[in-house]
Amino acid sequence: MLLRLAYLGVTNAFALLRLLPMSDRDKDTEILALRHQITVLERQLSNVRPQFSPGDRAFLAALLHRLPVDALRQLRLLVRPETVLRWHRDLLARHHAIRSRPKRPGRPRTIRSIRLLVLRLARENPTWGYRRIHGELLVLGIKVAASTVWQILQDAGVDPAPERATTTWPTFLRSQAEALLGCDFFETRTLSGTRLYVLAVIEHASRRIRVLGATAHPTASWVTQGARNLAMDLEDAGSPARILIRDHDGKFPALFDTVLADAGIQVVLSGIRIPRMNAIMERWIRSCRRELLDRTLIWNQEHLLHALREYEKYYNTHRPHQGIANARPLRTLPPAVTAQAALTRLDIRQRQRLGRLDIRQRQRLGGILNEYHHAA
Repeated sequence: MLLRLAYLGVTNAFALLRLLPMSDRDKDTEILALRHQITVLERQLSNVRPQFSPGDRAFLAALLHRLPVDALRQLRLLVRPETVLRWHRDLLARHHAIRSRPKRPGRPRTIRSIRLLVLRLARENPTWGYRRIHGELLVLGIKVAASTVWQILQDAGVDPAPERATTTWPTFLRSQAEALLGCDFFETRTLSGTRLYVLAVIEHASRRIRVLGATAHPTASWVTQGARNLAMDLEDAGSPARILIRDHDGKFPALFDTVLADAGIQVVLSGIRIPRMNAIMERWIRSCRRELLDRTLIWNQEHLLHALREYEKYYNTHRPHQGIANARPLRTLPPAVTAQAALTRLDIRQRQRLGRLDIRQRQRLGGILNEYHHAA
């Protein structure tokens, strides 16, 4: 548009210079000729309105804005005089808007530390809406608008509305993990085709597994004895578990729940055909099948119990678990091998020996399960 205005200004300046030596009679003749040409164009265009570019509008508005409306009405124009005046008002308003535009558009960006704090509060308190987070910031002496908190959460893909107050089942399990146990039966077959049932319990917080037994006939007395053994093991270990999740399997007698209730453990039934309500237990069964049972030929019940006991030891003392930051249920992770600080105090031979990692393998069940340890 600026180039167009410059072009129109230069061309009309030369046209003005051409008009200076002309007499008034010649000018009047040219004006009459131009008015007649406009009449011919209007007749040919009929109802079609002529289109003006932004540069044409700006030039006409700047050229004719000093004339009063009565004088404009006497001119032969392709548009109404009110239109020319409106073009001039728009030109002034646009010029004023450009001069008033701030150098940096929009509000100043919220500092990074406040944005990180807002996201941290939302992450650590999933039931808080943006209003609650805004109030907590005010308590901390951080004065920001509630709309700013809303925008920060929105930009991060976090729902700022109170709908986040709904508690999902995984969230509930994580918050109550210390008090939760999972219990279930699963079956396997021996080489002779005998069906054996395995009863196992897992602690949600530590992922410790307890294999209560395996039998071909899970009678009510056998299952009840498993509940007694579980209650005694939990008491000896000082476990804070108070809720056990199981399904509606008919192999669980009413006395099973009664024995656990006497030990202070409440039994909660999962939904019908909703294995995700006991997902941690179902995940262990899958691991047991993939890592042990699918790779082992089970001869009889004694062989199955021996294999399960070995897998229980391996699972609880060596196998890392992603759900607990790759720790082990009965052993914490060892400190990281960072011997660089100690290398400066050792001689060359000791440095070479320390630089070599001597890792030894220990096999369980004939190599089905492998454990790795540093050499003593």
